[in-house]
Amino acid sequence: MTPPGPGAHRPGAAPFAAAVTGIGLVTAAGTGAEAAWRGACGTGAAPSVHHLDELAGLPCDFMYTVTDTDPRGVLGVGALRLMDRFSQLAVIAAREAVADAGLDPTVWDSGRVAVVIGSAHGGLPFYDEQHTTLAERGARRVSPKLAPLTVVNGAASSVAMDLGVHGPSLAVSTACSSGTVAIGTAHQMLRAGACDVVVAGGAESVRSRLLIASACQMRAVSTRRDDPLAACRPFDTLRDGFVVGEGAGLLVLERPEHACARGATVRAHVAGYGASSDAYSAVAPDPGGLGIERALRTALADAGVGAAEVGHVNAHGTSTVANDLIEATMLRRVLGEHPLVTSTKAMTGHTLGAAGGIETALTVLALRHQLVPPTGNLDAPDPAIPVDVVSKEARRGAFDCAVKTSLGFGGHNAALVLTRA
Repeated sequence: MTPPGPGAHRPGAAPFAAAVTGIGLVTAAGTGAEAAWRGACGTGAAPSVHHLDELAGLPCDFMYTVTDTDPRGVLGVGALRLMDRFSQLAVIAAREAVADAGLDPTVWDSGRVAVVIGSAHGGLPFYDEQHTTLAERGARRVSPKLAPLTVVNGAASSVAMDLGVHGPSLAVSTACSSGTVAIGTAHQMLRAGACDVVVAGGAESVRSRLLIASACQMRAVSTRRDDPLAACRPFDTLRDGFVVGEGAGLLVLERPEHACARGATVRAHVAGYGASSDAYSAVAPDPGGLGIERALRTALADAGVGAAEVGHVNAHGTSTVANDLIEATMLRRVLGEHPLVTSTKAMTGHTLGAAGGIETALTVLALRHQLVPPTGNLDAPDPAIPVDVVSKEARRGAFDCAVKTSLGFGGHNAALVLTRA
């Protein structure tokens, strides 16, 4: 069954494509766009996956962590006082993206610049810490910085302050699709003429014993404690859950005429966006995949792109039994068997609200390099997965159009269509 629904733009209107002019990445596969790209392709350093003391004793006591950059050294100790780690990672990624775009925050029209950053949990670790402080040491020892450090908009506000942005500063929280929805929202803002430049994507760092304990109880995370690096196995027969990661992925998006007027190098275009709700379950995707199908068909219509034109999909691919099969079946139904599909989560971990930002940035790089990163740890492909999943080594392709799909707890679905510059 094909979900009904028109594209997002007016019938007969020319599709709008936002120019991607800058990329910033902070991931367990590497910090900086090029390092993260090499890590995702399996040609860089091995991703950083570690057992953490704060998770000791849990069935899943390991996470993908950012270890090759220290926010204190990059941002300075004073700047960190009102920033939780997810905000710190966002600021580092934003600075790289803006520099990559060739923009100078000291001279731009700051009122025409916006920030849209997604996060599922915000400063959850600090909230955990302060709850323990309250229980063990009393109310007088609770930090007055609890609110600014834990709110989901912390990354967006921190980036806006760091860059001196005076346009809209927005936070998006749609669980694991947050980063993708943030970029889609930026696309809509640019199309509406609300701004000329948007720094958009996602950021997350949930080193939280409480959250991981809950995920273990849900049986959503892998429990391969003996081999954490091989635990995340998207589309593999032996997949048993995702592995949480931290990171940030931000893009600079511009109105095409603005990018052209200043002679910017365009890396790719965000050409279409679609979002939907499953209205099915708080924790499980619609088993028929109709929600994410609706989002993808809407994004294709919004971009004015046919299914046959899509050559690559960076899938949500969480390494859970249900998600991977449902998503892959939907992709085959909508796009056919020709696109090269990958999940890069085996290299970055599942970064929750940051996933869409990181993975959209990697999709931009895939278009630029005409290369699809492999799906890590795919040793025994599930024969029920009906799409062409790239494994073992990155695969060359010739494609001008790619898709990013995201699914989030609560049934929040999003899809982006990206085209080659």
